[in-house]
Amino acid sequence: AGNSKSSKSTAVSPGPPMYLDLVYIPNHSNRKNVDVEFFKRVRSSYYVMSGNNSAAEEPSRAVLDSLLDGKAQWDSNMQVTLIPTHDSEVMREWYQETHEKQQDLNIMVLASSSTVVMQDESFHACKIEL
Repeated sequence: AGNSKSSKSTAVSPGPPMYLDLVYIPNHSNRKNVDVEFFKRVRSSYYVMSGNNSAAEEPSRAVLDSLLDGKAQWDSNMQVTLIPTHDSEVMREWYQETHEKQQDLNIMVLASSSTVVMQDESFHACKIEL
């Protein structure tokens, strides 16, 4: 009380970790909404990461690094699969620069190599079995 300074808000409220099968990282993986605390608390087997706007820093390298830092604090080494929805320079650089740490933390980045064709439209897809 009486403190006029505002504290940094986090995307996830304090409390015990939540374990989920599949999580979509919010707001095109923008660092304004997702940080280390998010990955400490929201623990998932699969994270879907969208973002294809380098001018807006989406996906954010800070969010990708937060995944590594948050996962390093989990009490188990469960397999985590990161599913990017777009190929980006940020994702490629992060993957190459942190590949050894990803392996140590049991994180796999899934590249979408399948294409689905529906009527006149085609798009990348991946199959997830839970």
